[in-house]
Amino acid sequence: MEKLTNKEEEIMQILWQLENAFVKEIVAALPEAAHYNTISTIVRGLEEKGFVSYNAFGKTHQYYPTVTKAAYANKYLNLASQRFFNSSYKSMVSFFAKEEKISADELREILAIIEKKN
Repeated sequence: MEKLTNKEEEIMQILWQLENAFVKEIVAALPEAAHYNTISTIVRGLEEKGFVSYNAFGKTHQYYPTVTKAAYANKYLNLASQRFFNSSYKSMVSFFAKEEKISADELREILAIIEKKN
């Protein structure tokens, strides 16, 4: 599974949320105006990369994700952990705490989740 561009990830976020969509629906869901043909080209690229497939309705296609959001996130969070934190999630969480990107309450919630699993 290859890393997606920012625009590809933005389109995948929409497809993960909508579960399936025509290009016009993707265009409508984008926060900034985009040209239909540009988005269509990006979606076809996502299809070539194996991230989406489609159901044909005549000449139009309704696209749906073939890679789950969780699978994509897992792959690239693991990669980020390896590259920047020597595969240590403790170091990663510590980094976010030091940068004030995560609160003590959020850390307590994470700890509660971990304790429930054990």
